Amino acid sequence: MRALEMVAPGTLLREGIDNIVDARTGALIVIGDVDELGFLFSGGIKLEIDYSPAFLYELAKMDGSIVLSSNATKIAHVNVQLTPDPTILTLETGTRHRTAERVSKQTDSIVIAVSERREVVSLYVDGTKYILEDIPVVLAKANQALATLDKYRSRLDQVSTRLTALEFEGDTLTVLQRVELVTRMAVEIERYIVELGTEGRLIEMQLDETMVGVAADKAALIHDYLMEDDDDDGFAAVSDQLLRLTHQDLLDFGRLAELLGYDRKINTLDYPVTPRGFRILGRIPRLPRLVVQRIVTEFGGLEELLAASDGELETVDGVGEIRAKDIREGLRRQQEINLVDRYLQT
Repeated sequence: MRALEMVAPGTLLREGIDNIVDARTGALIVIGDVDELGFLFSGGIKLEIDYSPAFLYELAKMDGSIVLSSNATKIAHVNVQLTPDPTILTLETGTRHRTAERVSKQTDSIVIAVSERREVVSLYVDGTKYILEDIPVVLAKANQALATLDKYRSRLDQVSTRLTALEFEGDTLTVLQRVELVTRMAVEIERYIVELGTEGRLIEMQLDETMVGVAADKAALIHDYLMEDDDDDGFAAVSDQLLRLTHQDLLDFGRLAELLGYDRKINTLDYPVTPRGFRILGRIPRLPRLVVQRIVTEFGGLEELLAASDGELETVDGVGEIRAKDIREGLRRQQEINLVDRYLQT
């Protein structure tokens, strides 16, 4: 992502690369710590001048590689022959691209290979190759991903509404599955946004609007249904494991139940679970997270909270008379909204 950000449209580095592509001169550009790269150098000219797109374009006409500082603000060396370890495995065929892949595997540098004939820009980071595509192509992919994300978000809202009203009918895992699918799609779109640079601002605004509240709902959902929610370490571990699940495992309700601490052999549709109340309380305006935590700790579950009197709510540290009325009103509104939504869906 850092490498894509450095070469995104609108940056000076991308302007220089585009000039090289248009001129069909080709180039091999290395971005990294010059002192750490020195052992790979053979010959060349030391410049140490400020970077500019025009300088990069002119210097690319020379043979050899161009070495830029780690933040790409200085042109350190030009006309350099790089000599990476020849035993490093590479699947590339051209001399320039073979060198680029080996240098990226042997060092922490970002390596850019501009093909002279094919007008293709290849980015190498830690041995991974990424081909920079034309802006219209990336925009098309980003828009397609946004359309998919919009469908995912609509489905997430539907199942989330059901969960609020039908806490005991197995919808928990469906919501968890959908919220993770939405999150993963958003991460993919973020990469497109970085690659688009200044051309991706509208996509970024659309993504931000679509993702409002998703992260908070995901965290509250895990807190509500995690078997053991005594400390932040358990929550962090489940969040990390959920992120690492393969797509196939994410579609497996048994695997999701196991992740939350339940026996995957049980019938997830028949196993009764009770929410702690984090998700519902999180939807009440101006209710701090610390107060939500205290309320959940005090009552232990959503059922107990709904059955509690105003006086019992007021005794919770940080609530008081006015906030207790706000909480009661907020819970009532949530119930009304969900009844209307369920009626409209049916």
